[in-house]
Amino acid sequence: MSRLRQLFDEQGQSPWLDNLKRGYLTSGQLAALVNDGIRGLTSNPTILQKAIQGSPDYDEQFKELAVDDKPVTDDYWALVLQDINGALDVFTPLYEQSGGRDGFASVEVSPNLARDTEGTIASARDLHERINRPNLFVKIPATAEGVPAIKQMISEGRSINVTLIFSLDRYADVMEAYISGLEACTGDLSRVASVGSFFISRVDTEVDRRLDAVGTPEALAHRGKAAVAQGKLAYKLFEETFAGARWEALEGRGARVQRPLWASTSTKNPAYPDTLYVDELIGPDTVNTMPDQTIELFEDHGTVARTIDARLDEAQANWDALASFGIDVDDVAKVLEEEGLASFVKSFEELLSALQAKADEIAAQI
Repeated sequence: MSRLRQLFDEQGQSPWLDNLKRGYLTSGQLAALVNDGIRGLTSNPTILQKAIQGSPDYDEQFKELAVDDKPVTDDYWALVLQDINGALDVFTPLYEQSGGRDGFASVEVSPNLARDTEGTIASARDLHERINRPNLFVKIPATAEGVPAIKQMISEGRSINVTLIFSLDRYADVMEAYISGLEACTGDLSRVASVGSFFISRVDTEVDRRLDAVGTPEALAHRGKAAVAQGKLAYKLFEETFAGARWEALEGRGARVQRPLWASTSTKNPAYPDTLYVDELIGPDTVNTMPDQTIELFEDHGTVARTIDARLDEAQANWDALASFGIDVDDVAKVLEEEGLASFVKSFEELLSALQAKADEIAAQI
């Protein structure tokens, strides 16, 4: 049995693929990954930029799109939605076989809407209605402006992947938005799904930078510990939140927990184990979405064991110690949110610019 299958069968964690490109669909590679144990898929503006600009697989479709008078943003969505619909087709049998637990593919609203609550609501609603597939996740960033949009979408019975979570306080807000959204939903709660996506490795990157600046032996000894510690504490908060009378009332109506999803799980620092952010965050009712290389590394030598709630006292101590080094975890989260959004906006705008240049070139040849 593959390690990916063991993650789910033995530990209740769903391994997802953090990538999407046309070649996965046309070659059958995505279907092969599903057969190996991959149970869902995430994408983001950076992934889509690399896919579309880095491959000729989109040229034929784009040539047909570029000759009309529609803006290039419409062409972008046409390219992306064809990939998303193709991925949804591949995952539909798993979605049905799992009773709606897995088999999802995620597409993100425009990153330019991250500070616009009403714009995010309108865009997320539009994507759900245009695609109209039960195994679609629309991704909404966990900004202060995004949280009300999450609640609204859940109240309408729409499944949401909440992305770019970097703090425990914001995670608590996200779970409250999900629960209160379910309470306001009059439809079938068993058809509503959600995940809350923590971007794991980026936390260590930023915290380690600050520990290096402190430079004491005690500070340097804490490098590489913050991200896993926060993930473990997030899981503890998840277990506490989805329990008790309030949650049980929703569960009685068919509601499902909003699973924590570990994203950004490739190891950025070569000094750390290359499967660190998979091995240390394994547990039931969780998702780990991995890029291709991390999947290959985990399949080769990853360790399948329940670790998410192991050594919690140590995780709490590592997290609390950051304050003693003058590291403000709220500021870390703020910086990472801004960097994440800026990166996605840059990728989105660069892709639109490249598509516009290509459309102009096609028009000049006609």
